[in-house]
Amino acid sequence: MKYVLDMHTHTIASGHAYNTIVEMAAAAKEKGLMLLGITEHAPSMPGTCHEYYFQNLKALDRNGYALPLLFGVELNILDTDGSVDMKQELLSTMDIAIASLHPPCIPFMDKADTTRAVLNVMKNPHIHIIGHLDDGRFPVDYEEIARAARDTKTLLEVNNSSLAPGSFRPNARENYKIMLAACEKHQVPVILNSDAHTDTNIGNCCYSGPLILETGFPEELIVNSSVEKFKQALK
Repeated sequence: MKYVLDMHTHTIASGHAYNTIVEMAAAAKEKGLMLLGITEHAPSMPGTCHEYYFQNLKALDRNGYALPLLFGVELNILDTDGSVDMKQELLSTMDIAIASLHPPCIPFMDKADTTRAVLNVMKNPHIHIIGHLDDGRFPVDYEEIARAARDTKTLLEVNNSSLAPGSFRPNARENYKIMLAACEKHQVPVILNSDAHTDTNIGNCCYSGPLILETGFPEELIVNSSVEKFKQALK
């Protein structure tokens, strides 16, 4: 299966990534992608850009690079109410929005509280993807999550970086097997993303792709195969 898009990448603006927009776009084009999402870490993440950066994304030409780009944000889930670190007015202007659990921004919680936080985030009409819901330190009820993803039309991510050797997210592989089974059961689309912080990692599915094959997850529920399919899957 050919994957033509990657919606979770970071540039130097995120503070702990290493390439510019131009370099990321060029690498994506060279790898045969047709659409790239650049989703900088939201302001609560240490070292990332100020909210002014996101306010000024309107200045960027989405078609002025090596391939079409979507500019957005990787939000931090802040509490069980599903609060995130961007005001709704600004969030509504993002091309693409991912919400993720990051230890610097939210404490580790039990399964009930973590699940509640994610369920509430998915109710937000401006959040398109739940990122790397694989960290064993943030246990969730994947059955509940999958049902809610279906009902709210929120994509669940399979994050290649989480599956890489040396990843700091424990039990990611085992958790993804459970998540994918729940997604197949409830006919929930997923998106494979690289979470690239360097240009060389864009579009990388070297760990997530084999896991998809191993689990027999149906191709029709993977949105990366077509830009149109991806756009139709969005809220």
